[in-house]
Amino acid sequence: MGTLDWSNLGFGYRKTDYNVRCYFRNGKWGELETCSEETIPLHMAATCLHYGQECFEGLKAFRGKDGKIRVFRIEENAQRMQNTCRGILMEEFPTDKFKNAICKVIKLNERFVPPYESGASLYIRPLLIGTGAQVGVHPANEYLFIVFVTPVGPYFKGGFSTNPYVIIREYDRAAPLGTGCFKVGGNYAASLRANKKAHDLGYSCEFYLDAKEKKYIDEAGAANFFGIKNNTYITPLSTSILPSITNRSLMQLAEDMGMKVERRPILEEELATFEEAGACGTAAVISPIERIDDLENNKSYVIAKDGKPGPISEKLYNKLRAIQYGDELDTHGWVTIVE
Repeated sequence: MGTLDWSNLGFGYRKTDYNVRCYFRNGKWGELETCSEETIPLHMAATCLHYGQECFEGLKAFRGKDGKIRVFRIEENAQRMQNTCRGILMEEFPTDKFKNAICKVIKLNERFVPPYESGASLYIRPLLIGTGAQVGVHPANEYLFIVFVTPVGPYFKGGFSTNPYVIIREYDRAAPLGTGCFKVGGNYAASLRANKKAHDLGYSCEFYLDAKEKKYIDEAGAANFFGIKNNTYITPLSTSILPSITNRSLMQLAEDMGMKVERRPILEEELATFEEAGACGTAAVISPIERIDDLENNKSYVIAKDGKPGPISEKLYNKLRAIQYGDELDTHGWVTIVE
């Protein structure tokens, strides 16, 4: 543990001391349990393995200048997981239990929360899986909730710097009325081929167009899109996009800064009109977009003309991180301090 180089951590899994688990059996959730084992004993006919009854969340804890540990928007993550459960007929994990599990796992692994000045954070991964055995296509009658943590550095190696993206047309991440708005593993499995293609071509990530008409910007494989022009924060409105908690927070901060906020379909051609754009999510907060290439149509939408993040994106990024670390007042009640 003493060998961790906090300021040079990558974004990946590192073993920590404990995880927290809770079982749903006989029609009810049990008590939270502490576990030091990294593996799960699982029935070979569990619904998570056969029918994809599986969902997860991602959130972060930050150590402030005052030494306190803060977690960002726990309730929002709990509610989004419950919404996913309704979408794929899993047993919902209650908000108060979710919050208690998060705080418990952080306290148990407090020595892994990176120091304030390191730029690193503690990534928190709640996971909910169907464990009941089924061979017919039915929801399980037993579930397991687990939350584990791991210290992480920035999602992109360069931190807050512009990245090139590419529109991939030959694959869809999700159908318009499918599971795109839920945080299920299948959406990420569906993005792996396009993501690999983007990386092989030298891009940081892929962007998807809407699956129905292939006209509108949907989202990146693991992040929402936003564009900025005329003092307006614009983000896509789509039934196949995961509702990002980071994006929702940025919309609120943009309003606080006196900007207009629009959620609406964004035609691909509109990319040419944005003064700034970014991909946003828990892992990177904001990854400013340098350009988006549409190779099939031989087009390149250059957004950061000088290759640098735009001033509004930078202001939003700094403001959100300052709230997360406790450097600025949390006027919206987003932060939970782990006592």
